[in-house]
Amino acid sequence: MDSGRLHSPGKSLTELENIEATQGMSTETAVTFLNRLMAMVDVLVFSSSLNFSEIEAEKNMSSGGLMRQCLRLVCCVAVRNCLECRQRQRDRTTKISLTSTKPQESLQSLTGSGAGKAGVESIAGNLSPIKDPDRLLQDVDINRLRAVVFRDVDDSKQAQFLALAVVYFISVLMVSKYRDILEPQREISRSGSQISRNIRQEINSPTSTENPVTFPEGNKEKEILTPIEDIQVESSIPHTDSGIGEEQITGVMNGSDLETATVPDTMNELLSSLSSEVKKSQESLAESPIEVLKPSSSVTSVSQGKGMNVKEILKSLVAAPMERAESGPEPVSYPDPTVKREAQTVLPMQFHSFDRSVVVPVKKPPPGSLAVNTVGGIGTTSSLVTGNTTNVISPATATPKSMINTTGAAEAASTSSSSSSSSFVNGATSKNLPAVQTVAPMPEDSAENMSITAKLERALEKVAPLLREIFVDFAPFLSRTLLGSHGQELLIEGTGLVCMKSSTSVVELVMLLCSQEWQNSIQKNAGLAFIELINEGRLLCHAMKDHIVRVANEAEFILNRQRAEDVHKHAEFESQCAQYTADRREEEKMCDHLISAAKHRDHVTANQLKQKILNILTNKHGAWGTISQSQQNDFWRLDYWEDDLRRRRRFIRNAFGSVHPEVLLKSAEDYGAEEDVIKSKKTFRTQAIVNQNAETELMLEGDDDTVSLLQEKEIDNLAGNHHEEDELPCLAGPVVLSTPAQLIAPVVVAKGTLSITTTEIYFEVEEDDQGFKKIDPKVLAYTEGLHGKWMFSEIRAVFSRHYLLQSTALEVFMANRTSVMFNFPDQATVKKVVYSLPRVGVGTSYGLPQARRISLASPRQLFKSSNMTQRWQRREISNFEYLMFLNTVAGRTYNDLNQYPVFPWVITNYESEELDLTLPGNFRDLSKPIGSLNPKRAVFYAERYETWEDDQIPPYHYNTHYSTATSTLSWLVRIEPFTTFFLNANEGKFDYPERTFSSITKSWRNCQRDTSDVKELIPEFYYLPEMFVNSNNYNLGIREDGTVVSDVELPIWAKKPEDFVRINRMALESEFVSCQLHQWIDLIFGYKQRGPEAVRALNVFHYLTYEGSVNLDSITDSGLREAMEAHIQNLGQMPSQLLIEPHPPRSSAMHLCFLPQSPLMFKDQMQQDVIMVLKFPSNSPVTHVAANTLPHLSTPAVVTVTCSRLFAVNRWHNTVGLRGAPGYSLEQAHHLPIEMDPLIANNAGVNKRQITDLVDQSIQINAHCFVVTADNRYILVCGFWDKSFRVYSTETGKLTQIVFGHWDVVTCLARSESYIGGDCYIVSGSRDATLLLWYWSGRHHIIGDNPNNSDYPAPRAVLTGHDHEVVSVSVCAELGLVISGAKEGPCLVHTITGDLLRALEGPENCVYPRLISVSSEGHCIIYYERGRFCNFSINGKLLGQMETNDSTRALLLSSDGQNLVTGGDNGVVEVWQACDFKQLYIYPGCDAGIRAMDLSHDQRTLITGMASGSIVAFNIDFNRWHYEHQNRY
Repeated sequence: MDSGRLHSPGKSLTELENIEATQGMSTETAVTFLNRLMAMVDVLVFSSSLNFSEIEAEKNMSSGGLMRQCLRLVCCVAVRNCLECRQRQRDRTTKISLTSTKPQESLQSLTGSGAGKAGVESIAGNLSPIKDPDRLLQDVDINRLRAVVFRDVDDSKQAQFLALAVVYFISVLMVSKYRDILEPQREISRSGSQISRNIRQEINSPTSTENPVTFPEGNKEKEILTPIEDIQVESSIPHTDSGIGEEQITGVMNGSDLETATVPDTMNELLSSLSSEVKKSQESLAESPIEVLKPSSSVTSVSQGKGMNVKEILKSLVAAPMERAESGPEPVSYPDPTVKREAQTVLPMQFHSFDRSVVVPVKKPPPGSLAVNTVGGIGTTSSLVTGNTTNVISPATATPKSMINTTGAAEAASTSSSSSSSSFVNGATSKNLPAVQTVAPMPEDSAENMSITAKLERALEKVAPLLREIFVDFAPFLSRTLLGSHGQELLIEGTGLVCMKSSTSVVELVMLLCSQEWQNSIQKNAGLAFIELINEGRLLCHAMKDHIVRVANEAEFILNRQRAEDVHKHAEFESQCAQYTADRREEEKMCDHLISAAKHRDHVTANQLKQKILNILTNKHGAWGTISQSQQNDFWRLDYWEDDLRRRRRFIRNAFGSVHPEVLLKSAEDYGAEEDVIKSKKTFRTQAIVNQNAETELMLEGDDDTVSLLQEKEIDNLAGNHHEEDELPCLAGPVVLSTPAQLIAPVVVAKGTLSITTTEIYFEVEEDDQGFKKIDPKVLAYTEGLHGKWMFSEIRAVFSRHYLLQSTALEVFMANRTSVMFNFPDQATVKKVVYSLPRVGVGTSYGLPQARRISLASPRQLFKSSNMTQRWQRREISNFEYLMFLNTVAGRTYNDLNQYPVFPWVITNYESEELDLTLPGNFRDLSKPIGSLNPKRAVFYAERYETWEDDQIPPYHYNTHYSTATSTLSWLVRIEPFTTFFLNANEGKFDYPERTFSSITKSWRNCQRDTSDVKELIPEFYYLPEMFVNSNNYNLGIREDGTVVSDVELPIWAKKPEDFVRINRMALESEFVSCQLHQWIDLIFGYKQRGPEAVRALNVFHYLTYEGSVNLDSITDSGLREAMEAHIQNLGQMPSQLLIEPHPPRSSAMHLCFLPQSPLMFKDQMQQDVIMVLKFPSNSPVTHVAANTLPHLSTPAVVTVTCSRLFAVNRWHNTVGLRGAPGYSLEQAHHLPIEMDPLIANNAGVNKRQITDLVDQSIQINAHCFVVTADNRYILVCGFWDKSFRVYSTETGKLTQIVFGHWDVVTCLARSESYIGGDCYIVSGSRDATLLLWYWSGRHHIIGDNPNNSDYPAPRAVLTGHDHEVVSVSVCAELGLVISGAKEGPCLVHTITGDLLRALEGPENCVYPRLISVSSEGHCIIYYERGRFCNFSINGKLLGQMETNDSTRALLLSSDGQNLVTGGDNGVVEVWQACDFKQLYIYPGCDAGIRAMDLSHDQRTLITGMASGSIVAFNIDFNRWHYEHQNRY
């Protein structure tokens, strides 16, 4: 209820100009608001007995402030009702058309009544308080005034003050009404004259002339009170008689400008101004005649065509003291020079007090502020010269610079909204009040007099009793207060109190009030109380205005902040929505992608299965097979299967095979001169920065990390988890990571998407990609993984790789011994992918922990951290294996022909008929690069480097590389899929015959003479004889000398490709090469690869072959980048540099002779052949021997099984390494290698060693009926009548598992070599002519992966094709092959996935195979009935055969596949050279036939099982028969 809260906050002047008068509310709203507020006062104040003193104290208000505020509100509403009454009277009396006059409209807007209907009734919802328009005050107003005075009558001081103010308020209204009744004709004539004025005349206001203007008494116009503060009018409002003086309605212009055009909604605009006035007057009640004033700054010409607003209408009820407002800083233009001149002069203000005018000097406020002088007096008015009152219309819209509110003594002062400084309010005092003149006596005309009396009675009959009531009840106080001019008490003196008490005559009361003494006294004394009331309201208003401005600013700040937050939150929400939508879209895309990928994969799998079924049924040995069918499509291709040394040796059927009959040959003209090629390469110069000193930077790269690699085992788990949880984007569903990637395969780079779930990797090629569409479908037929899916459980190793010299690729090695390579957008993606894959490191082969950081390690870190160099130095691994290791860690891969593994030429003699590998002259100098072996050519290269002139390209010795995609394809052009790859890369043509790789001798010669040929070899030269044979009969042309190009011409010393490969490999492993190999490693992988050492060693190549020489990401031009990539592809690439210091040499064989497990080359020739004989108590023949003697086993032992199924676990003592050492003596019994099983020796626990289950009677027990697991803990036995084979524990002899699967008795078993953990393959052959491949779990010690389902394990594959009972089988996990023989017919080669690869067709008389042995080196020895042996390659080629007289019962191959050991019924052990069946050694004969045999893990002891029930241990040393050993010793 605080009065300040009822005011809108003040604004600066310039802001005020554009604010609507009603503060944004419509007129209806404003009026309704005022009515509602008044209703609240009625209820909360007048109808309640609340004590406000506590509230006032709490709110820090002055005592009685609430009641005074209520009085101000009541006065405001009362005055508004008076105005409405007056408007209605006027509507009744005036006959002039109102529609064309804006002055009339503006007054209507004040009271809310329109022409022809009561506006308020429409505005206020027909709840108008006007019941009787003729009455001065309505009943509701009188009741409210009475309530104000008498509510808190106990608080005498407060009640007296309120009574005094109400007395003044009512007195002034009564006298004013009296004058309206006396002179009604003035109003009518005044209205008419106002409308007919010339609108161009200026407005005369109290500030516009130097001399005060006074009206003759006859011109006095009466005007009723108005509470208006801010009223928008376009023209002056007409004067009306108020009975108390000449006044005119004055409105303060505030808000939007109004146009001069007489638009119908002017009424609405004026009404809107009322709401503002109403709101503000809720707190400060205006009571004064309204006067038109044009202050100096109120009229401003802004733009043409707009009407001018009179911006200031002062609200003066009785006496309106005018405020002089300074105009704002902007210049003001006036439409009329006179107005301008007058406005620029600061003049005294003029007040009219009833009939007399008084001039009051003006106080000039400081600029930018607004001074308000509040002067009051009973009936004081401002006078205006009516004759000159006009509308001032300007073509420009007037914009106010200030707003002036003037409050007279008898008004509820409206507050002035001021500019930056608050308005200063001068409180009016009695000194300011002008004297009051006596009212003229009433006319004598009795008829009219009666009329006037009746009117007076009617108008005042309700309000007069209130005034009397106040006078009577407050008589003591009022009599003291209302003193005459001489100090006498007016109320007591004369008839005052009597009149009040006894008289009921209204006229009498009015006459009393109109008397000079009473006028003066009320003006002087009661007026002060009213002024004080008004001033308090104003002061409260200004205080509150500041407060509200402050609060509003704070609120605005808070709102702005909230708005900003809202905007921010909205933006964030929108972005989240967008992100969510994008994610969902991506997810949907991913799902679609995965679904289509799965469809593609299913399609591929279905095709493969269909092909497999077709092969099984239609091949020569299938159910529907015929010989003619199999001959038609015998095309073969190299399989991607790698063995432990990463050799790809296995050929499989090629469904896409062809002789390429349509392919043409290139002519000599198709090749530009080499120099042209070089020139074209030189003209290509990249904008990428070439780092001349790249080598020095790379030397420093990552060396410090070497140690940390092996010290962070614990951290790796944490790192893995951290990355998986925090860094990887977790898409919904199973996909952990999805990224664009390129599948890198030979001659194929396929864009696609790599998706990783928690258990699988998927790659889906983008078939719509233009690059992909261009790839030849024939090439794609050989590309695996385009719609690939790989299980995590299959991943064995993950290597970081380079692609196009950028370290952004990964190569993943699988359990199926293939690998797949992907290139990614950047290294960060590579890291994410590695951390999404299982922790396998780079596998288990290189002595490195299986950690993700190992996968991300640089090649140099891998090399330094692994144990391979030490193993090579100790001769635990071969030269071939070590070179393969170096190639692998240095980034060489079969998947990128540009980075194919590189091997050295080692032999220089390709001319001799016999090659003597003991002559140093037959070996290449490995300390020099291939290009500088020929001294003449070396001079040429050195000169090229020293005389280099090109500023753009760094100097080099060789313009071609020793390993490029082109050279690799030319070496392998005869075998698929490389034939297809070659044709694809060579415009679909074979090379010109002179350029085709057709002779090893010629190729070596070219490497020594041709200045553009510095090719090294590829690993296939050391293991793949098929590469030299044109097995598919391609038309490769005819050379100029008439020679047909077909198979590769071998050196004279090699009779067949297998001989060349074997001898080349022997040379690689020779002592000459072992002693120098480290020097070749320095050139290719080591410190001579780059930098000054490379220059000295004549080993500098084109700069674009070196890692780190170019950053492709820095090349923004796509065309340039493509050209650069093509350039790198053409040039070849260096392996990563593994060392920046010389590589250590290999230790000599002499130093190693006493180490166990070394291939002992120097030893005592006199050593005995037989070490020991061990006779078992039982005489049953020993039909199976298994020597699992590795020292890391819990029980290294030789397990023997007899014909009666009694087995023995004979402990093995690892003493063999000590033999030949000083002080060694055979007499020391504990140095015997085998100790008999104590349970057998003591005959105490035979029940724990006897297998009692019955076997089928038709089964002949032999070595094939048993398999012992690699840890000696379990024996697998077959031959049971129920068609099962069974697993027994060697510790307890108890049955642990029965395995069913065959349709007939199981006749033979075989076990593959075991890997870490003891896992291996078991193959069972049966009379049902099939074989089943099983998986032995070393972890669970059962057949099958699932220990919960050990009763019904499923075989991994079913192998078919035999027509008879299977009698022998051999399985090699490293080669992925199963070779089996039936009672009759050829041996069959299957893959471990169940595909029948081929039949091994022996000579005519070799049709009853009995024994099969296959080595990991790819030799397969088969023994047939009647002493016949055959040696096949794993790819089916018969390499040799022989016949012996002995009936062989056991055979085995040495681990390197070079030597064969046989034993038979005649008891003689013989050693043969496997490749040509050359006999190497015959051991002394034994007294019984040999039934079984095995070699110890170190290949130094041969244990044979004899028909007499004993075992014999022989010394054996295959090195004795090695050519170097024989030659030297």
